[in-house]
Amino acid sequence: MTGPARRTVIAIVGGGFTGAAVAANLARNAASDGATIIVFEPRARLGAGLAYDTDNPAHRINVPAARMSLIPDDPDDFLNWMAAKGEPRGDPEALAVDGNLYPRRAVFGRYVCEFVAPFLKSGKVEHRRERVAHIDRHGDRWRLSSSAGTELLADIVVIATTHPAPCAPRRLDQALDGHPRYVADSTVAGALACIRADDHVLVVGNGLTAADVIASLGLADHRGPVVALSRRGLRSRGHAGVPQEPFGDFTSDPVRTALELLKRVRRAVQDAADIGTSWHGVFDALRSQGGQIWRALPVAERRRLVRHLRPFWDVHRFRVAPQIDGTILHGLEQGRLRILGASIEEVERRGHVIAVDIRHRHTGHRERLLFDACVVTTGPAHTGILSSQAWLADLASQGWLRLDDVGLGLACDEASRAIGVNGTAEPSLIVAGPLARGTFGELMGLPQVNDQAIFVAEEIAGMLLKPERSGRRVASVAKIQQRPVTTVRGAASR
Repeated sequence: MTGPARRTVIAIVGGGFTGAAVAANLARNAASDGATIIVFEPRARLGAGLAYDTDNPAHRINVPAARMSLIPDDPDDFLNWMAAKGEPRGDPEALAVDGNLYPRRAVFGRYVCEFVAPFLKSGKVEHRRERVAHIDRHGDRWRLSSSAGTELLADIVVIATTHPAPCAPRRLDQALDGHPRYVADSTVAGALACIRADDHVLVVGNGLTAADVIASLGLADHRGPVVALSRRGLRSRGHAGVPQEPFGDFTSDPVRTALELLKRVRRAVQDAADIGTSWHGVFDALRSQGGQIWRALPVAERRRLVRHLRPFWDVHRFRVAPQIDGTILHGLEQGRLRILGASIEEVERRGHVIAVDIRHRHTGHRERLLFDACVVTTGPAHTGILSSQAWLADLASQGWLRLDDVGLGLACDEASRAIGVNGTAEPSLIVAGPLARGTFGELMGLPQVNDQAIFVAEEIAGMLLKPERSGRRVASVAKIQQRPVTTVRGAASR
């Protein structure tokens, strides 16, 4: 006689939005009924993660609530959930002048938590409040060791961890180490509490995190001047004042170079302006077609795009909520906020005063600025991903993981299977979420991350039903939720 078949164990490392979305969608699939799904996440709640586990009232979702549903077939699910919960309560500013809701991120975090909660209650998903310390290969399975001293043997591991922390300019980090008002990572809860009301503040970076910092200082009644500095002086833009359909077709005749893409985008922006549509519609079309555009580019052109065009893409693609945009515009109008394009040449600490020598990008003029506080909001240190956590370093040292060819995350194939140093994809090691961006291209906005999480769950379900099928389907992230887009000749067919 033989005993009962062993249950397949799926370990998801990281229980923020990506990990929770993979777990919930896999648990919803009948194929997982005979499997054990375990999510390693030290936070008390699944689904909130770094982005949504915040009680800062300045932190709002950057995408209209109408586009934040976790269920693609029910685009109003988040809106309906908010209505049932009486949200957004005590937040009259959540309704923007464009008629869209931009609630605080904590509200969306609760929505994601409640989405996965039934599967935790039923036991289909297990939440282990532990950090994974090490992972190694154990026969044909994976052995996960936690910081709590427990071990787990898993058949499939899903890497759903977040990006590494921001990487401060070395000169700045060395000069300000130990300064009482040097904030090297503003994403840590309470990080800005050290800044006093009248402090002169330097914000290094000009993206979404910088916008959060500026808005947070405003809500905390900070009165001192703020300088937001980045190499190009580009800041994240706001949303269009009126609803617009995506505009432009970038896939029927795909471009093969970054320069071709740039020229086509510029033409589309001009064509859109001719019919009264702003650049927002063009970038919405680029976002929805991003996966196909990315796949059509050779690796060398992807690198060129990231190196030269990514800063311009980021500030137009990743927009701030209207409420945050209003705070920034008000600061600029009042003269309390300066946004500069410059490089940092020297940093000197005089007691608690921070002296920074900058060189302006366009004029070459050198200027010395004095500050009381400095907040780093630069992007994540992509090249340091494999050393950011010990278990990632383990997998890299064993040859199972490597950086992708573009420098955005971890190498994986179009089935999201991790590609090791030998160039072979491993079906039981899967990369989910933004760390798969190098393969899928447009994979930072929440709707796209949700689509990819659903895709990963479907891939794992396919493996559970028929293991030999794993990896045979090509990822469909590029074509999920593509709406018709407008061109100067009408709607492009899909």
